[in-house]
Amino acid sequence: MSLAQALDDLQLFLGERFSRSKPDLDAHAQSESHFPPAPPDAVAYPESTAEVAQIVKVCAKYDVPMVGWGAGTSLEAQAQAVRGGIIVDFARMNRVLNIRAEDMDVTVQPGVTRESLNEELRATGLFFPVDPGANASLGGMAMTRASGTTTVRYGSMRDNVLGFEAVLADGTVIRTGTRARKSAAGYDLTALLVGSEGTLALVTEITLRLHGIPESISAGICAFPDMHTAANAVMETIQMGIPMARIEFACADTARAFNTYAGMDMAPLPHLMVEFHGSPESIAQDAARFAEIVADHDGTDFQWSARAEERTALWAMRHNGYYAILASRPGARGLVTDICVPISQLARAVEETQDDIAASGIPGPILGHVGDGNFHAILLIDPDVPTEIDIAKALSARMAERALRLGGTCTGEHGVGLGKKDYMQAEHGHGWQVMGALKATMDPQGILNPGKLVPGS
Repeated sequence: MSLAQALDDLQLFLGERFSRSKPDLDAHAQSESHFPPAPPDAVAYPESTAEVAQIVKVCAKYDVPMVGWGAGTSLEAQAQAVRGGIIVDFARMNRVLNIRAEDMDVTVQPGVTRESLNEELRATGLFFPVDPGANASLGGMAMTRASGTTTVRYGSMRDNVLGFEAVLADGTVIRTGTRARKSAAGYDLTALLVGSEGTLALVTEITLRLHGIPESISAGICAFPDMHTAANAVMETIQMGIPMARIEFACADTARAFNTYAGMDMAPLPHLMVEFHGSPESIAQDAARFAEIVADHDGTDFQWSARAEERTALWAMRHNGYYAILASRPGARGLVTDICVPISQLARAVEETQDDIAASGIPGPILGHVGDGNFHAILLIDPDVPTEIDIAKALSARMAERALRLGGTCTGEHGVGLGKKDYMQAEHGHGWQVMGALKATMDPQGILNPGKLVPGS
């Protein structure tokens, strides 16, 4: 009865922006990974902070779960309504509110996507650099502490979010952080919300740090005889302090997938794809230094270019890597998992993972943002063969355990959701219980994205 009354109240309040239609529920039931559909009871489409606050108050009154929704990638089931309730879809809260070029910051609503923000910024000479390889919503990126191809130079969302406007579990609206570049004033509530996956609040505005568009950009690619030499080249590049803007890895199977999907002509070998930002002189010097490291590690001739069309083609290929890999096994689904390790352990982690996958009998191409020790395995499973999902889950578990053994983390950027929840105790110890206590304090009813991230939810 409480759920029915909440649905009726929200329908009256939002009108046509509150949907209970099966197509809408089905569209909000999915994850881009292997998780089964989990449809909500309804989908709300707010257009303002006041409307979000009212939605939260109604749900709190009737004890109805709420889950925030951005682009819906949900690789670890973060955005799935596993306990029913309301999906709060921020697609209509998609305005860039205030660009302050002189201070190099911007305030946006959570439904603004990374690409649309950078389109708005083109005339300012500034850009927002965090690039997860998809046109993700900035709200979703903040809530999962996203990173990506440019993290090695510009940092992750943790480094680029200055503050939030957010609605707490009782409908209270708060602001966190300031536009100052530093503060010593109390607890860092902004940092607490970054990566919280919507379990502590629903974010309605985000203030972001911007960066100057570099004078010149160049990009290039090279191949290596094996994973070990490629990973060691990455490690030496980072240790030498070469200011890479991107340094991405693709294994031999990924190179083959690129060839088929994008009509490339890559050797069936591990590859590194890199980018340099700076002046024309500095990027030429950086490319030359990197070429020396490539040669020292038996890599092929490093080919680089400052031509925009060639750079665009290279990164379009990389950003479509997931779809290229999926296409390499028609009809397969991807169990997508990532880990992150200290840079000194990268070669070992990649090699052990590759050996483990090779022994499993299922395909699992590897690619990743290796400049910060983060890489992904896309474990390709036949949905009609139940044993394959069990094999893939076991591989993912061993990857997480390997990362922790090597001093790393079970997830570098995909987040926790449901998929990585089982590893949180091993990674954080009693600290995980502290996270649960914070959740219980800020959301005593447990209605904000329940079942995810923290213990006892």
